[in-house]
Amino acid sequence: MARPRPTAFDKKKIVAENRRARFEYFIEDVYEAGIALTGTEVKSLRFGEGSIAESYAEVKDEQAWLVNANIPEFSHGNRHNHQPKRPRKLLLHARELGKLHGAVAREGMTLVPLSIYFNARGRAKVELALAKGKKAHDKRETIKERDWKRDQQRLLRGDRD
Repeated sequence: MARPRPTAFDKKKIVAENRRARFEYFIEDVYEAGIALTGTEVKSLRFGEGSIAESYAEVKDEQAWLVNANIPEFSHGNRHNHQPKRPRKLLLHARELGKLHGAVAREGMTLVPLSIYFNARGRAKVELALAKGKKAHDKRETIKERDWKRDQQRLLRGDRD
């Protein structure tokens, strides 16, 4: 019998976060994927360098790839340093890959990385979301809702402008 999945991922150190993703997309499902990195990439991430702001993930040839993620070259790396924006392989179970591929192909959804972090065991992981893009009116609605919640909190605290 398979062991139950944890409800929330055990994030120990968040390296890079895509904060804009929750504004730009409706998040349907969230997956945790391992990421295949070279040694200098891991060292750069441990120093807290890296950006996934413009990155996305794609499934091709029954493999998932993280595209356009920027992990800068390691400062003390030698001639075997890595390329900063190379595609990186994501490590997922075959069943998860099938679900992701089907959702992207049939339903027009997008794979968006939400964060890169190190888990409790020290492994680099990517929090990957299956998402659907928001239209302009949906984004305006999100802004209205966020402003209203901020005003609600201000009223509850008793702050008067």
